This record gives sequence, C-alpha cells and structure tokens, in this order.
Amino acid sequence: MAQRASLEKAGFVLSLGLLAFLYGYLARWHGWFPDALLEQASRQASQTRIASHLSPNFVNPKVYDRSGARVVAPDSMQPGVTLVTSLWQVDGSWRMGVRLLDRSGTAVHRWVLNGSDLFPEAVHLRRHRYLHGSYLYPNGDLVVNVEYQGTVRLDACGAVEWTLSEPTHHSIHRADDGSFWIAGHSTQPRRKSAAYPNGFPGLDEPVWVDEILRVSARGEVLQRINVLDVLYANDLTRYIVKAHQPQGERDGPTSRDVTHLNDIEPLSAEMADAYPLFEAGDLAVSLRNAHLVFVFDPDTNEVKWHASDPFILQHDPDFIGGGWIGVFDNNRDFTRRGTMLDGSRIVALQPHTDSSRVLFPTPRADSFYTHAGGKWQRLANGNLLLTEARPGRVVEVTSGGRTVWEWIRPSHNGSEVATVLEGTRYPLSSEQVAAWPCASGPSRTN
Repeated sequence: MAQRASLEKAGFVLSLGLLAFLYGYLARWHGWFPDALLEQASRQASQTRIASHLSPNFVNPKVYDRSGARVVAPDSMQPGVTLVTSLWQVDGSWRMGVRLLDRSGTAVHRWVLNGSDLFPEAVHLRRHRYLHGSYLYPNGDLVVNVEYQGTVRLDACGAVEWTLSEPTHHSIHRADDGSFWIAGHSTQPRRKSAAYPNGFPGLDEPVWVDEILRVSARGEVLQRINVLDVLYANDLTRYIVKAHQPQGERDGPTSRDVTHLNDIEPLSAEMADAYPLFEAGDLAVSLRNAHLVFVFDPDTNEVKWHASDPFILQHDPDFIGGGWIGVFDNNRDFTRRGTMLDGSRIVALQPHTDSSRVLFPTPRADSFYTHAGGKWQRLANGNLLLTEARPGRVVEVTSGGRTVWEWIRPSHNGSEVATVLEGTRYPLSSEQVAAWPCASGPSRTN
C-alpha cells in the first residue's frame, strides 16, 4: 500500500509539473498572465546584470526620488550646454556614451562608443569599460578616455580621427599649445623604473605605476613622467606610507594601487601671474589614494608645493585665479551619505599665503556627497557646477551655495542609478550644436 501511495503521489506531482509547463508555454505564446510581469522582471534583471558586469562601481543605490532636469533660478544660470558621461541604454543594451544637455535636460547631441571595437587588443586587467575624462572642441570633435583602455578623438558624427592605445584614465586637460595632459597607467604592476633600476625603496612587491602623459592633438605621446619617480625625488614617499600603512604584523602597502592618479591640470599663461610660486605650464596633480595634491614643473620634476591635510580621497584640483587652487574633497567617511563628516566639499587653497577656505557647501547648500568620483567647475558667472558622481547628479550652485539648476540620472530599474563621472558646462548654444555635421537632434535622456 505504501509503495502504491508513493507512486500515486509521484504521478500527481509529475502531472502538475506537466500542466504547469504546458500553461507556461501557452502563456508565453499567447501573452496570457503572468507573461507581461515575467517579461518585465527579466528585462530588469538583465539590465542590472549587464550594468554590474561593466563595472562593479558603476551602478549605485538610488539616492534621489526625483530625476531629470530641474530649473530653479533660470536667470542665475550660466548659459551653455552641459556635457555628461555615463552608461546609456541603446537598443536594449548598455553602452558608453556622452550627452550634451540643454537646461531642460534634453540631449541636443550624443556620441555612443564601443570600447571593444576601439581597443580590441587592450590587455589591462581592469576590463570594465566606461568613459572618464573628456574635452570638447567647438566644432564638435570630442577627445575622451575609455577608462584604462585608451584615448580616442571623434568628430561630431562619431567617426574616429585617432586612437591612443595606452591604458589612459580619469582626466584630460588641454594645454596652451593644444596638447593634452592625460593620466596614464602601467600595463602590469612594476617594482622599479629607469630612475630606480634596483627597485623603489621600501616597495618590495610590484605596484601599479601611474604616469603623466603629454599627448599631441594628433594622439602622439610627447612626454611620459613616472609619478613614483616624482614622489621619490621630492621626498614625498611618506604619503604613500600614510595612505597604505600595513595593519598588524603585515609588511608592505595594503594595496598595489599606491597613488591612484586622477587629475592633471596645467597652469595657463593667462593665469600664471596670479601664482607667485609657479610658472605657466606647471601642473597641478591629484593622487587620490595618497590624499595628496601637488604642483610641479614637468620639465624638471621639481615639486614646488603640496598639500594633504584638508582632503580625504580628493579629485580635480583646478587653478581658479587669484592664486587659488580649488579641490573636490570627497571627504569620504564610513557612512553611506557622508553624515559623519557632513558630505563632500570644494576646498580652495592659496599656496603663496598658506590660506584655505571652503567654497562649498554653505549654510544654504543642499546635501551633497559622493564617496568616489566627482568633478567641479567654476563657471564664468561665478557659479559652481558640481558632479555628484555616484548618485548620478550634476548641480549648478551660486557662490552662496544656492541651487539654480540640477540634472539627475533616471534610474534604470527603480532602485539603482548609473554613475555620472563628469558634468562640464560649455559655452555653446543649442543652435550652434545643431549646426554641426550629423546633428543628433533633441531627445530626452534615460
């Protein structure tokens, strides 16, 4: 009897399974319930998997309930279009792309890139492709880094004018002579250089070596500077030790990424007279993991000034006039939204007077924090354009900290947002952009 009951039970379960299979097949074929719900869930799961595969840090929990553009004080805005870099959904797939947004959040032009096609031979271990660092010419030509894969110059139609197959990353800044200063990286960890053929003192294990590259307008490397060589030659290695101090009995740095170069900016001849300690062509450099900003002469490698104490994992030092250097201080703490240290800041320092002040936030400012990434720009009217990278937000504020405009990246699945690594305002009108060849035409961003 027991055996018969077991067989009957097994037959009943198999019958239910067969009926479920048949209904599922028919539901899928005819669109019956719950086919629409399953299709939606599948798309969301697929989008999340694709975005997460592209970069473990590129998709983040949604912070803001609103999205798109919000014009708060149109008369106080700096005119122009805003360039943003991120990942975008194109024909159901995630692609690297650049958008030019007008104040309403409408994309008046766009470029879509495929890193695999541009750099098929890239062998760097950091395989997650996204865009980081750009420069836009008035005619619509665009220079952009495919992070740790290479640099490419495109025309307004997206046609490739040249590629630089080097593991470039982070920032791109144009010098007075038309060349570019771009962050570079070793293809493999190293433990020595030409200046230190017997190894970097104190670094017994190989580490990633950041490089400062000067690149011509045609994509040729004109100069290559080893960041570790600069630190050792100027007695600044203590910042590597402080940032990567071993724990317990362990010797050596706690990470192979001992510097993490994330910005290089040249001092222009137009602004140089306001900086008594420096000369035109000197470079402001940010090393995130060393919590260090310094200015040096790229011809002699002499460091003329450095600062560390005001910053925690900072980005984007800019010469802003009057002898001041402004820095995006991520001010990273142990909390999700920076509540321990009151969020990210823009800190300005004046090297020749040893003065400092906080430009943002002010008592009138809204909450602002990104634990990694981030960019800032002082605009011609005195406003600040701030990129809150991880929450996917670009915001324009007055010098008093009041928000006049913002754009927030819409969520792709209701709970996560793709990182926006750059927001930069360019003095172009929508009409000027529309006159470029292959004008994209307006479209809402997603």
